[in-house]
Amino acid sequence: MVMTRKLAAEFIGTFTLIFIGAGSIMNGKADLLGVALAHGLAIAIMVSAFAAISGAHFNPAVSLGMLVTSRIDGKTFLSYVVAQLAGASVAALILRYIFGWSTDAGKSLGSAAVAAGLSPTKAMIAEAIGTLLLVAVIFGVAVDKRGTFNAVAGFPIGLMISLDILLMGPLTGATVNPARWFGPALVSGSWANSWVWIVGPLLGGAVAALSYDKIFAPEKQ
Repeated sequence: MVMTRKLAAEFIGTFTLIFIGAGSIMNGKADLLGVALAHGLAIAIMVSAFAAISGAHFNPAVSLGMLVTSRIDGKTFLSYVVAQLAGASVAALILRYIFGWSTDAGKSLGSAAVAAGLSPTKAMIAEAIGTLLLVAVIFGVAVDKRGTFNAVAGFPIGLMISLDILLMGPLTGATVNPARWFGPALVSGSWANSWVWIVGPLLGGAVAALSYDKIFAPEKQ
């Protein structure tokens, strides 16, 4: 029952990120700042709501960071990732239904893409760095109990996502989250350069988590 609650929290949190974040792109009314705020606020609110239940990962890269620092085991990691990908996929399906299967928005679903003139390798590096910064913030304000902002960790985390999008949104989509890429990609069939949004975030998340443990030695949870 405890694990069921955790997986439900991961599903709902990731669902909300895609439903609100990708939806803000699909409606065509939000500029870059609006899209950044939509993603950041969605995560800030969901982290605040569900951190006490599941840890509020909502991102396979975050879960990988917890795995490589022995904060969760392999079974929990896989279960979390399945719940996250499922939440992202269901959100994308509902968005496509709402916006229409034949509309441009319904076809694209706010999918991530590498900007023209930018190589996939550079895009992957950008995603890795963006995720590294995000996971470092998560460890500093949520994982490490010495963090000043532990009680309101969702808001620094959400702000970091917004900052990532303001810089990287036009370049890579700034998913910094394989689930944010996966849901829209699965439903829209947009698989081009898919490794960019898998390798980049997972690499950045693992490096950030291991580095934080090594350099700042937070208390184990």
